[in-house]
Amino acid sequence: MTFKPAKWPRELRSQEWYGGNSRDNIYHRGWLKNQGHPHDLFDGRPVIGILNTWSDLTPCNGHLRELAEKVKAGVWEAGGFPLEVPVFSASENTFRPTAMMYRNLAAMAVEEVMRAQPIDGAVLLVGCDKTTPSLMMGAASTDIPSIVVTGGPMLNGWFRGERVGSGTALWQMSEDIKAGKMTQEDFLDAEQAMSRSSGTCNTMGTASTMASMAEALGMALSGNAAIPGVDSRRRVMAQLTGRRIVQMVKDDLKPSDIMTKQAFENAIRVNGAIGGSTNAVIHMLALAGRVEVDLTLDDWDRCGRDVPTIVNLMPSGKYLMEEFFYAGGLPVVLRRLGEAGLLHRDALTVSGTTIWDEVKEARNWNEDVILPVDKALAASGGIAVLRGNLAPNGAVLKPSAASPHLMQHRGRAVVFEDIDDYKARIIDDALDIDETCVMVLKNCGPKGYPGMSEVGNMGLPPKVLKKGITDMVRISDARMSGTAYGTVVLHTAPEAAAGGPLAVVRTGDMIELDVEARRIHLDITDEELAARLDAWTPPAPMFKSGFSKMFVDNVEGADTGADFAVLKGQRGNEVPRDSH
Repeated sequence: MTFKPAKWPRELRSQEWYGGNSRDNIYHRGWLKNQGHPHDLFDGRPVIGILNTWSDLTPCNGHLRELAEKVKAGVWEAGGFPLEVPVFSASENTFRPTAMMYRNLAAMAVEEVMRAQPIDGAVLLVGCDKTTPSLMMGAASTDIPSIVVTGGPMLNGWFRGERVGSGTALWQMSEDIKAGKMTQEDFLDAEQAMSRSSGTCNTMGTASTMASMAEALGMALSGNAAIPGVDSRRRVMAQLTGRRIVQMVKDDLKPSDIMTKQAFENAIRVNGAIGGSTNAVIHMLALAGRVEVDLTLDDWDRCGRDVPTIVNLMPSGKYLMEEFFYAGGLPVVLRRLGEAGLLHRDALTVSGTTIWDEVKEARNWNEDVILPVDKALAASGGIAVLRGNLAPNGAVLKPSAASPHLMQHRGRAVVFEDIDDYKARIIDDALDIDETCVMVLKNCGPKGYPGMSEVGNMGLPPKVLKKGITDMVRISDARMSGTAYGTVVLHTAPEAAAGGPLAVVRTGDMIELDVEARRIHLDITDEELAARLDAWTPPAPMFKSGFSKMFVDNVEGADTGADFAVLKGQRGNEVPRDSH
């Protein structure tokens, strides 16, 4: 049988493997045929890789195998050849020390899978926090036509007549136990209510934030972000995505065509409007570095500063993702931003049309969920980027989740050298601390923990909680969960483990926070700060081998996305010739 490939507008990558009658072509086709694929599937139709982050140990993504079948149906309908590919799945729920340590490893693995295999286009099937940025980073580096479809949020949790927001309720209830407001038995009763269906966190945590970022960037079909994971419309979205990727391959519509500087600016403004996670800052900076867009912390402050937070969801507000979907979802937010002159309307999306064309007819069905601007949760809801002698390279704070009375504050530092020191001392009633103090946590940044764990929203001392206090100023080089809240300064850079000023803060130092002025200041002289830094010695290496050492040796600061320098930029999708 002589192989005659079909005619497409351009040569497909997969034809390097499957097109022709050479020994190598027959080798590649022949082995894949043991799965029962007929010969005409190799006739030049696009091979679509469905990169699936399903795993039994990634419960947020536990339903993605079902969604993959719907994606396949869409690909078949559009004339493509779908092949499901399992990829590295970093679970927020189970990975230690933190899933963040494996985001770069996952992105690297995905990039190599895309480059090394006969994939003409990719559907990025994601959900749990780090799976969305890691797969987008890998796709950006190869620049193969790609589209995101997320697993969607779980249904609302309910406990004794009250909404239970996954993550958010966990932090609230654990604090209530320490304050004597809740029993351990009640906490255990509430556990099942927190996760009552398949899907990601039902708050505007990192998973829903990154789903929103993918849609705002134009990398997902309009409306994708908010559909609940168990809603039949989520399966429809998966099937439509499968159809769409085939046309994207035909049009050669690539990540670099979509993820432009304007697209990133749109996403930053969306993050402010939805009260999105501070984790988005790190992921978007890393993603921009992969697609070679010049994005900095200053862009986050410039674009997000005057954006009102209009989505009334936990942890900033009172509703959950299910209500956000019923209200109209992200298209409504994008339309509001467009009408306010805060959206680059001409930004291209995976649909092949502009983002404004996708959302200009969106309707708001519940103005208590998606608020009018004059009723915004925060008039200036974008991520605040703070600088000063304590954070020369920047730190971030989420105004919509902070306490207004603490946005300008001066207090005495109470320092914890690392997370173990914090855990050992925070419960001691003899600890010299009150609500006016500033809690400082060191050595939890990208190199320090390592991986930059979500411990920045340190729980308050029990003796303070028992006074009815629910918030204090907290500063660290760590991250916090997107489901968390409080007046928390995060991502302080340079980090303590890299010799940043945070490393030499001492208990008793005075620290000033002024969010409006974007200032974070350690109240000592320049000479004293320099002397302390000169006397500082780096901590002993935690690892001598393996990926952990590779991570610590190569990871950059939070202020540039905590990626590896060697992984930045686009390396394309060309591969060496066969070695057979």
